[in-house]
Amino acid sequence: MTSLDKPTTEDTSADDARAVTEAALFEAFGGVRGMVETVLPGLLFVSIYTINKNLHMAAIAALAVSLAMVVVRLARKDTVKHAFSGVFGVGFGVVFAMMTGNAKDFYLPGMLYTTGLALAYIITALAGVPLIGLMLGPIFRENLSWRTRNPGRKKAYTKASWAWGLILLGKSAILFPLYWWADTTQLGWVLIALKIPPFLLAVYLTWVFLAKAPPPIDVFAEMEAEERAEEERKAAREQEKAQHAEDGEATTTGRHRRP
Repeated sequence: MTSLDKPTTEDTSADDARAVTEAALFEAFGGVRGMVETVLPGLLFVSIYTINKNLHMAAIAALAVSLAMVVVRLARKDTVKHAFSGVFGVGFGVVFAMMTGNAKDFYLPGMLYTTGLALAYIITALAGVPLIGLMLGPIFRENLSWRTRNPGRKKAYTKASWAWGLILLGKSAILFPLYWWADTTQLGWVLIALKIPPFLLAVYLTWVFLAKAPPPIDVFAEMEAEERAEEERKAAREQEKAQHAEDGEATTTGRHRRP
């Protein structure tokens, strides 16, 4: 292997940074399983409603599959935040639809949530506290250190938050006109089609921005190092005190032994 063939330290560090970023994004957004849990209840609802136009059956089936996914995660002792968020979303949709008797209202809470989340991404980016940074900071073990100590990562988080905000606003701009003008099945199938692609685009852009950003500052490692250093300083002080005590005792003993 020639020197050109050997991987450099910089290449290895870059690969490690990309791997860490991918793992963090996978954890934050739930990966493939999280996407399935997000799509399946709505897909079941629109499928059943398309076939028989039975609002109650479609709503109950969507809620039942959401609860089943939570039970499966609990039984396997997996993280349940994505499944629980799905249950709450479906639950609100079922309540809205049942109260109004309009099947399209099953989708309304999720659409309002998407719009609110888009605004949250944009507003926090404008405020200098990008929401993506607040979400991913603890996963990267950097907490909020990126705000004051790592401007390159703050810039990346700001870009990612703008990307999420604009993508979700674009999704809302498509769905709300359909909510007013299209029928339930048309709205449902378009909504299902728009579940994954915008999400994947936003995650990809986040990965691109963070992969090019400086590495995170591991504040947990810093705290642990400081604690170890403090323990070492304390042990050194205790040892110094013990040494002084021994020296004092030896001096006193020597004085007593003099004729």
